[in-house]
Amino acid sequence: MKILVYSVLLLGLSMSCSADEKGAALSQKPVQVTVNQPESNSEGAFATASGKLVSKNSVNVSTRMMGYITGLRAEVGQNVRAGQLLVSINSTDIQAKGGQANAQISQAQANFNSAKKDYDRFSNLYKSQSASQKELDDMRARYEMAKAGLDAAQAMKSEVNAQYRYTNITAPISGVITAKYAEQGDMASPGMPLLTIESPSALQAQVLVSEQNITLIKQGIPVKITLKSTNQEVGGTVAEISRSSANTGGQYLVKVNVSDSANLLSGMFVNVQFPFKNNGKTNLDFQEGVMIPKSALVENGQLTGVYTVSSNNTAILRWVKTGKHFGDQVEILSGLNAKEPYIVSAEGKLFNGAKVTK
Repeated sequence: MKILVYSVLLLGLSMSCSADEKGAALSQKPVQVTVNQPESNSEGAFATASGKLVSKNSVNVSTRMMGYITGLRAEVGQNVRAGQLLVSINSTDIQAKGGQANAQISQAQANFNSAKKDYDRFSNLYKSQSASQKELDDMRARYEMAKAGLDAAQAMKSEVNAQYRYTNITAPISGVITAKYAEQGDMASPGMPLLTIESPSALQAQVLVSEQNITLIKQGIPVKITLKSTNQEVGGTVAEISRSSANTGGQYLVKVNVSDSANLLSGMFVNVQFPFKNNGKTNLDFQEGVMIPKSALVENGQLTGVYTVSSNNTAILRWVKTGKHFGDQVEILSGLNAKEPYIVSAEGKLFNGAKVTK
């Protein structure tokens, strides 16, 4: 019996509260609101892709010889100029080969000088018919062999000099050292990367695009690039489009030149928005480009909504699904169409059914 009485009391209270809210909504003065249309891409649809910024000019510094690193004048984050000495490698072996090459050149030069004198002398004797043709031919052969020996010794010396250049490694470009793979005292080997230098003045956004969208992306089209960490938005232009997904997990690599890379760093994560012109065809994979300001969103726990205006000029809270963020704008994936007005701001408290005036 008590339970029945309690239930009747709760029902009465709820009915009275509901009546009170309806009465408040009817007696409330209309709230002044600012209404806006969702921003949509008038050209058609768009697709988004995620990736990161990389330097267009990135060089791995390595050597072609083996030896201990005797000097490493480089630190990560250091600015270097082209031609600046960065790494020195022990050159004892090269110095020994250089001494051998010099000795071989001296020996070959002496043989060449002797052979040349004999050849010149026998040429004069042959002209005065004091030497035979065979004797002249023998002197000519000896002279040519001595000349070839001298050329070989000089070529060996040039090879040694070329190896010397790899004992003192300089910066191939001007930029910033972004990675260091060895320390002083380590053993360097041919092809082993020692440093990475990047030029921060020219950055690219590298993103992976799905196969549904790659055929509609063209070289040279303008795009929007948004930094995930700061929501900063910059412009860009599609520079390169890969036509193979064999090494990228079924997606296609697209490189975008960043128009303004000031205050941007290589490695930052970005979202890139690719616009598509409307060709009259419907593709469910494309978004209609519904973008609204973040300030228009209403947060309630894990739900996100936006107030719309009914035909009776009342506020209606519509739950929506949001997508990627582009600056101060947010992408609406569902719950709001491109032609539906929504409330941007209000001069009073809004709730479902509240009277509004524009």
